[in-house]
Amino acid sequence: MSALFEPYTLRSLTIPNRVWMPPMCQYSALPEGPDAGVPLDWHFAHYAARAAGGTGLIIVEATAVSPEGRISPYDLGIWNDTQVEAFRRTTAFLKSQGTVPGIQIAHAGRKASTGRPWKGGAPVGAEEYGWQPVAPSPLAFDERHPVPTELTVEQIREIVGQFAEAARRSLDAGFEVAEIHGAHGYLIGEFLSPHSNKRTDAYGGSYENRTRFALEVVDAVRAVWPEDKPLFFRISATDWLQEAGWTADDTVRFATQLKEHGIDLLDVSTGGNAAGVHIPVEPGYQVPFAARVKAETELAVAAVGLITEVAQAEKILANGEADAVLLGRELLRDPSWARRAARELGAEVRVPDQYHRSV
Repeated sequence: MSALFEPYTLRSLTIPNRVWMPPMCQYSALPEGPDAGVPLDWHFAHYAARAAGGTGLIIVEATAVSPEGRISPYDLGIWNDTQVEAFRRTTAFLKSQGTVPGIQIAHAGRKASTGRPWKGGAPVGAEEYGWQPVAPSPLAFDERHPVPTELTVEQIREIVGQFAEAARRSLDAGFEVAEIHGAHGYLIGEFLSPHSNKRTDAYGGSYENRTRFALEVVDAVRAVWPEDKPLFFRISATDWLQEAGWTADDTVRFATQLKEHGIDLLDVSTGGNAAGVHIPVEPGYQVPFAARVKAETELAVAAVGLITEVAQAEKILANGEADAVLLGRELLRDPSWARRAARELGAEVRVPDQYHRSV
């Protein structure tokens, strides 16, 4: 049997195959008013198409735990019950297609309040629905971004609570998997890295202090997320810095702690916290980081990053480098990638009755 199409069980949840969709922001929600952050028709059509295409798990894009936690004013949110109700349409449809619905809960930190990428993605001010970003330390991401406001300990604790509330609402919305966003230079990742965290209190300095916020978020989310449902954590395994950054060694060390705190799978990406670094991008360039975590810890991992070809994805799993693959841009190009892969590998994947002619 194809490794890509073996079911995968975490806790009491079985995902029908190992072809998964990672979070990819659509920047298509309303920026203000009572429906700000609510998923719209675009979001439903976008995710529904990948479910009909046979994707085993779909993790909905970075969904903010507060209005200030959005990457852009046009991001989805899960901070109120209006958003919960709107998400139910999507989660119900995904389940009807045999796809597991997941959600990534996030806070953008110092990289918040930016415009849509197809309009340049530059930081935006109040006249364009923007706001003042916050961070562990008053350090701008780059010369374009404003200096963020340093969070107080009281504010840190408030955000921990927002993550827990977002998880509770995500469950109410029908999601079966929750993923905490600790990657790509957003708030949790900013706390982890000495490149962006220059605090001198209990949340900065030593490795133990820099990981404190992340583990507090994990504990708060795990406390409200059901024991029978899996919890993921997305991490940037390296800042790609020569010094004074988060490293692959840190990731391996942290993975063991995450498992102890109730994380079931590490979604392994890289980068995003330091501007202007050289990243050796090539097919599967991030897979070795996932493979190392899998080899050196007991935590399950998913690999992501320029995984495009069927044989490539199958080999990653067959070689034991990861437990699942996350296809980002390739699923944007081909919503039915999983069905195509199944045909190439002689495997079975669910096909909607309406598409029976394509079998």
